[in-house]
Amino acid sequence: MKFVDSVKIHVRSGNGGAGCTAFRREKYIPNGGPDGGDGGKGGDIFMFGDSGKNTLLDLSFQQHQHAEHGISGGGSDKHGRNGKDLHIRVPLGTVVKDIETGEIFLEVVEEKDYLLFAGGRGGRGNARFKTSTNRSPEYHQPGEPGHECWVRLELKLMADVGLVGFPNAGKSTLISSVSQAHPKIADYPFTTLVPQLGVVKINNLDPFVIADIPGIIAGAHDGRGLGDQFLRHIERTASLLLLLDVSGFSENPPQEEYQTLIEELELFSPKLLEKSRAVAFTKLDSVSDFEPLDELQQHLEASGETVFRVSSVSGDGIQELLHYLGSVVQKERQQENGKPPNIVEEPLPENSIWDD
Repeated sequence: MKFVDSVKIHVRSGNGGAGCTAFRREKYIPNGGPDGGDGGKGGDIFMFGDSGKNTLLDLSFQQHQHAEHGISGGGSDKHGRNGKDLHIRVPLGTVVKDIETGEIFLEVVEEKDYLLFAGGRGGRGNARFKTSTNRSPEYHQPGEPGHECWVRLELKLMADVGLVGFPNAGKSTLISSVSQAHPKIADYPFTTLVPQLGVVKINNLDPFVIADIPGIIAGAHDGRGLGDQFLRHIERTASLLLLLDVSGFSENPPQEEYQTLIEELELFSPKLLEKSRAVAFTKLDSVSDFEPLDELQQHLEASGETVFRVSSVSGDGIQELLHYLGSVVQKERQQENGKPPNIVEEPLPENSIWDD
């Protein structure tokens, strides 16, 4: 299925039905009085978070999403039928914005209904206006109009850890080696054209979700490459993992890649740098001279970074890295739930770190 993470749709809640002006006209009942009924309420528009969806593709073909109007009232005190509500199913992580002002109407983060726009109220019939001094009112209320506008839906993936790195930094190879995700892997830039999610299961820790974001390059925050389209997908992650290619075959030296990644994250959103993060030296199996690597690691650790050396091919360092990420994610979840962190440091398992 094609991945679509941004669509424009026109939404409209239902108009309320008009009230009715009517009078009783039964035989042998003179001066029967008003009996016009009320109009029905217009349908509401809800956004429903669907954990089974991961794309906005279907809405790109159904741009007009309108709830049903309420039906007008009738004589004999007949109440008009209420309009049917509209439930729009979207992936978890969807943000709904006003397309003109950029105002955020709501964010869908749970599997439940979120009210976007309420339908208009139905108008009152003339029977509602009868008083001791006005026995035969000849007027009713029109129904209230619903709300309509163009909105933009933007999907921000719900993941715990976001992988950030230059094209061919080894993100796809890493996520495919630690989860059941199967991203495209090839020896050329931008093999990952859409974000990929993988679930990592670690002994003694809760499973967590890793997101493989398309490669970041200099200027990504401003539209270069694919970064500006997908950087928003790491805004909801609890932690970031910066991947640096230390094989010696990368176009840029690792130190330069690190500086560029930090600058792009800050320029896109300074809040990204407030997240917990770690740095992973990738493609360790291709390194022959470790002296420059030792110096770079000392420099990064002196600046406060947590550094790991890994090889997705040989498996070196993968256990330590995932155990660290799993612990960070679990601490973040406990803090969000208002509970103090209670992580028990246990020795790393000798065998597999994820369950088959």
